[in-house]
Amino acid sequence: MTKPIIVQEDPWLDPYEGIIRSRYEAANRKKKSFEAISGSLKNFASGYLYYGLHKTDKGWVFREWAPNATRLFLVGEFSNWKDEEAYALKPLSNGNWEIFLNNGQIEVGQRFKLHIYWPGGDGYRIPAYAYRCVQDEQSKIFDAQVWNPQSYTWKTKNWHNKYTHPIIYEAHIGMASEEEKVGSYKEFSEIVLPRIIKAGYNTLQFMAIQEHPYYGSFGYHVSNFFAASSRFGTPDELKALIDEAHAAGIAVIMDLVHSHAVKNEIEGLGNFAGDPAQYFHPGPKREHVAWDSLCFDYGKDQVMHFLLSNCRFWLEEYHFDGYRFDGVTSMLYHDHGLERSFTSYDYYFDGGQDSDAILYLTLANELIHEVDPHAISIAEEMSGMPGLAEPCSKGGIGFDYRLAMGIPDYWIKLIKERSDESWNVSELFHELTSRRANEKTIAYAESHDQALVGDKTIIFRLLDKEMYWYMDKASQNLIIDRGIALHKMIRLVTFSTSGGGYLNFMGNEFGHPEWIDFPREGNGWSYKYARRQWSLLDNEALKFHWLADFDKDMLRLHTKSRLLDAPWCNKMLDNPADQVLAYERNGLLFVFNFNPQRSFTDYGIQVIPGKYRLVLDTDEKKYGGFGNVDHAITYFAERHGGVSGSNWLRLYLPSRTALVFKHIPPPSIYEV
Repeated sequence: MTKPIIVQEDPWLDPYEGIIRSRYEAANRKKKSFEAISGSLKNFASGYLYYGLHKTDKGWVFREWAPNATRLFLVGEFSNWKDEEAYALKPLSNGNWEIFLNNGQIEVGQRFKLHIYWPGGDGYRIPAYAYRCVQDEQSKIFDAQVWNPQSYTWKTKNWHNKYTHPIIYEAHIGMASEEEKVGSYKEFSEIVLPRIIKAGYNTLQFMAIQEHPYYGSFGYHVSNFFAASSRFGTPDELKALIDEAHAAGIAVIMDLVHSHAVKNEIEGLGNFAGDPAQYFHPGPKREHVAWDSLCFDYGKDQVMHFLLSNCRFWLEEYHFDGYRFDGVTSMLYHDHGLERSFTSYDYYFDGGQDSDAILYLTLANELIHEVDPHAISIAEEMSGMPGLAEPCSKGGIGFDYRLAMGIPDYWIKLIKERSDESWNVSELFHELTSRRANEKTIAYAESHDQALVGDKTIIFRLLDKEMYWYMDKASQNLIIDRGIALHKMIRLVTFSTSGGGYLNFMGNEFGHPEWIDFPREGNGWSYKYARRQWSLLDNEALKFHWLADFDKDMLRLHTKSRLLDAPWCNKMLDNPADQVLAYERNGLLFVFNFNPQRSFTDYGIQVIPGKYRLVLDTDEKKYGGFGNVDHAITYFAERHGGVSGSNWLRLYLPSRTALVFKHIPPPSIYEV
């Protein structure tokens, strides 16, 4: 029997071939069983087309899955929030309930809930497939709201994601406003989207889209999986934002939270029909010990149906172009990866893995690419599970990319614990390029995680309190000079060594000051730190725009020279003593001098023959540098040692500077 391809690619997986094969076969069996029921995996994942509230020619139809229920009523503004027989659901088979309503019995915009009775009790619940939920400003209580999804007409026709190398702008709608409030979909479209387009990002990643009761959870404690958060506006306004992004050539993905769910019972699924285990594990496995949330039971076909339907829903209903799956490590292991060091392959295959979750993730990736072959899926995963970002057909779990989560951890550790003089460029290059050859990764120096209270952004670690006093261009400060120089170099080396894509969190490209702190009791429910101060970027008297200008020109290295099309960098030089690093990628030569004290003249770097033209210089004055390098010079690789000798560039390398050269090959001997 032929080995799975991922085992052929990685001999270290040989001892675990049987486990990998059994996973692959289990996924095939489950997929075929679903196809036998529905004809295809896509058709199986159609729960949102059946359940929930839907407009018909004669009125409305509503269905719910509540196998533990004894009676169900729709209650709301139409019934004065009381049980009425005209709104009683009828039981069907397999725990399903249904009601047909005539026009006039229920109207768009009205609030409603389910009143569910079960053996020994009853309670009000928001439907599991609620399309829209709204919060009362006074009581803070959430209700479902009648909404007709067909009310929006898409303007951008035949769009599909065309980017094999996503350059991602990670954004949060609510904190995108400069005002101390919750921002909206419309404001983001008007104020922030044009900035992203101008900056050169090709993919938008939205956080906190699925409805969540607590704003400060950053959207990761989801209550209503099919409802776009009403804090930011209406479903139509979210669709209009995605539509406008597509019209500008920007792909849009969302954070998809299927790793856990909020404990809330009225808003969420925690005790939906008097059965705490309807969607979640029974017993001790039910609660996530670190996240104060509930863990889905992926072994139930009904739960898999719910989550797979959710994957299809956001792609088809809102035209999202894919997902960043949150908390994948937590899903892969029964202990959520909290007690593992992952220093050996044994930790990936020792029986502590959640085979049901792995099966779900495999089918989710199969489904996503069946629904939209151009969609992308990204795993937020820190354990390094082999095969995670390899196709299911090769024995993998099927993600297109994995987040390179070790890179921001490395930068934090380096900046916190070592002086500049001890930065080792050989170690640095190794850390940035250590990845499996057959898996694509999204590199990033920092994301929203590093910006939260309790942590610090890179710029704040570099500048600290000096940022408050010396970011105007009239001020001179050595700490600011150092921080601005390193901020650019850190981003450039991270971007240019990435394994397939790059990510930046909203505002970090221009060194947004301070941290993110959502309104809470401890800060007096203030929005001061839950916003983005775009005026700092727009003020030409301040230094922030230098960093944003550099970020834009850095990203152009890919759009102009297809930098990331080359899967690997070719290291040309790493000299820890001098702290000089050089590598080539797709016709571009990158040279970094991390030395904080020494500049070098006529520094020799062995290269391939040809001319070299300087295309990016972190030390340019327009980026806040000192302008020490002459851009008018064309550099020629000089041969040393005769015909069989090597070709060398002789460069001036200022301290704390990175230079990027475009290679121009020598003329062919056959050219006239």
